Amino acid sequence: MNVGPSKAAFESTFREMIYSANVREAELRYAIPPGLLQALIWTESRFNPMAISPAGAAGLAQLMPGTARYLGVTNRHDPVASIDGGARYLREMLDKFGQIHLALAAYNAGPGAVLRAGGIPRNSETPGYVRSVLERWQAIGSRI
Repeated sequence: MNVGPSKAAFESTFREMIYSANVREAELRYAIPPGLLQALIWTESRFNPMAISPAGAAGLAQLMPGTARYLGVTNRHDPVASIDGGARYLREMLDKFGQIHLALAAYNAGPGAVLRAGGIPRNSETPGYVRSVLERWQAIGSRI
């Protein structure tokens, strides 16, 4: 009989706690709404610094190689560098698009895809991604 959280859920929560101070610091440094970066990283990697996506994104903030180079992140698996790079990129997308849901879509699909779509791209991933981050952010907000 399974009565407790799964091992994966426990590990994810534990990793989230390990990096929470770094995430909060980055949210403050880059004026990101409280809990939004935390929700994004949880959605991207479940706080696994060694995560690699099928598309080639890596680290906590799941930075693509070109985005990491642009941001000056040399080791995408370095948790502190990934958090800082992800926060800077999210801040850029917030400044560029002015709305949280569009910034999240641009973080996921790229700013060009959001501009071409005139909003959230209707691909197989981005609408669900935006919804997942926003739902996680709402859940975090109820704890803050």
